Amino acid sequence: MPEAEPAERTALVTGGGNGLGRAMCHALSAAGARVIVVGRTRSALDETVAGMSGEGVAVNCDVADPDAVAALAEQLAGEHVSILVNNAGVAGPVAPLTEIDPTEWDAVFAANVRGTYLMCRAFLPAMTERGAGDVVNIASVSGKRPLARRTPYCASKAAVLGLTTTLAAEVGPLGVAVNALSPGPVEGPRMARNFRLEAERTGRTAEQAEEEFVSRAALGRMVTEDEVGAALVAMLRMPGLCAADIDLSAGMVGR
Repeated sequence: MPEAEPAERTALVTGGGNGLGRAMCHALSAAGARVIVVGRTRSALDETVAGMSGEGVAVNCDVADPDAVAALAEQLAGEHVSILVNNAGVAGPVAPLTEIDPTEWDAVFAANVRGTYLMCRAFLPAMTERGAGDVVNIASVSGKRPLARRTPYCASKAAVLGLTTTLAAEVGPLGVAVNALSPGPVEGPRMARNFRLEAERTGRTAEQAEEEFVSRAALGRMVTEDEVGAALVAMLRMPGLCAADIDLSAGMVGR
């Protein structure tokens, strides 16, 4: 059966070097988990580990690379990973679909979808053998509602949601819970970049672009990285949760 508390468990978080990944690593650590922080930039991973309240370790890996993921699984063969958080991903281009190069499209799907698939493929067997574990795939509300000029990102996050529900049906009977967490717009550098680009495109200020954007949310604001970390921990404390998609969007989806 899925384990209901992150305390005294080992969690592996991809894309843990900054932003949401770092916030989720810190939240898991504060909840008592031992956290393996995975990503491509070692200095960023080390900073994440240094900010933890508990035990953690940094490991380099490009999750879109099958050989790198296989090597990671071999390196961590002695670890009892019972929480897998697939967070690694890229935002991709901001442009009309007709102006997006196929290499840009493929890069988004490699990081956001293939990376999730490869990590599940590598770490699920040990969980199903033990009959317990949790997989949380970080999707996005952008996989469920239109977002102009962001087609590769939105399509990739919709794919993550499809992967989540189907995989839950496959491994749920074996004791592993698979769920998705779909943040809405999160305060931070990525959204600031999007507002700057929108301002350049429309001739408005970045502040005006942000104000219009957040007006779509019921709470009239974006969510924070810490709120996403708290939501992840809350999901792990719900043993009946499986094949779910949790929106954390300040009411963005409903509007």
